[in-house]
Amino acid sequence: MAEFLSVERIDTDLKGGDKADALRALAGLLAGAGPSGHDTAWPTSDEIHRALLQREALGSTGVGDGVAIPHGRLPAIDCFAGALAIRRGGVPFEAVDGRPVSIMFALIGPERAAGEHLKCLARISRVLRDPGVRERLRAAEGAGSARRILIDADG
Repeated sequence: MAEFLSVERIDTDLKGGDKADALRALAGLLAGAGPSGHDTAWPTSDEIHRALLQREALGSTGVGDGVAIPHGRLPAIDCFAGALAIRRGGVPFEAVDGRPVSIMFALIGPERAAGEHLKCLARISRVLRDPGVRERLRAAEGAGSARRILIDADG
């Protein structure tokens, strides 16, 4: 995860109270810190938000246990980027278990890289399936701490 999650794209104290607010905030995190050294222009928050909403329209990305993994693919980018948001009280997210979501990990990637996109999602899912990781993330005292928790768990 180190290659697609930077400290600048982590918010351990997300504000806002619903799914729409959370998706908009994640899009902002993803747009606000585009990766350096890439030839393509980085998408705007609105473009990323639309991609996340398109995927969400197919079914909620709330996977249960207080976790959601919203994701999307965009034709104009050439790399993967992730963003993490933690909302202590959780937000209603239409998750499969009906429980509020407090950990949201968003991923965007190139439209042409479907296989790699699925591999990234599988890595994120594997790490967030661990109850200890989820507990440590909810208690994380900042972006650097949350990133270290994920990277250590990713191995």
